[in-house]
Amino acid sequence: MDSIEQLKEMIYESDRIAFFGGAGVSTASGIPDFRSSTGIFNKPSGGKYSPEEIVSHSFFMKHPKQFFDFHFNVLVHPEAEPNFCHRYLAKLEEKGKRVAIITQNIDGLHQRAGSKKVYELHGSVWTNHCLACEEEYTYPQLKVDKEGIPRCPKDQEIVRPDVVLYEEPLNQKVIEGALRELQAADLLIVAGTSLL
Repeated sequence: MDSIEQLKEMIYESDRIAFFGGAGVSTASGIPDFRSSTGIFNKPSGGKYSPEEIVSHSFFMKHPKQFFDFHFNVLVHPEAEPNFCHRYLAKLEEKGKRVAIITQNIDGLHQRAGSKKVYELHGSVWTNHCLACEEEYTYPQLKVDKEGIPRCPKDQEIVRPDVVLYEEPLNQKVIEGALRELQAADLLIVAGTSLL
């Protein structure tokens, strides 16, 4: 039996499936990964800072204009559509499988495909909040100033994406939920990640 047939059989025989996915899951949707030879972290950033520096908390606080230039031009992909992998996992759920998605991706494509139980370890570019008043904004609600920085209409403070930057901790509730799903699963599928 080849590996694809073996995987299909394992999925068929499983009731609770945990899918742990990384950036490689979304490359077929036109979103670049991070660490491959053509990934985001190996491309010139066009300036004196590396992409890894740019997506850090300290850089965001010191250089919000450069952060948001990178964010909107490199990390946000409103044109991307769910691909076969996203749709297949949602279809398994529709057919009665209990599927939990644990993703390192910030693109929201699993939810757009129809998956209901998604744990976004690194957050999402589609939700945002004001640094001062904590008001929440969806991506389409963002209003940017002349420098391209999203601002809260209530207090003009920066509105940041709900993504986990370098130097920031992961959300503990998301981690705990993901761990519960991993412990309850009778099948774990890992795809699209180097697990670094």
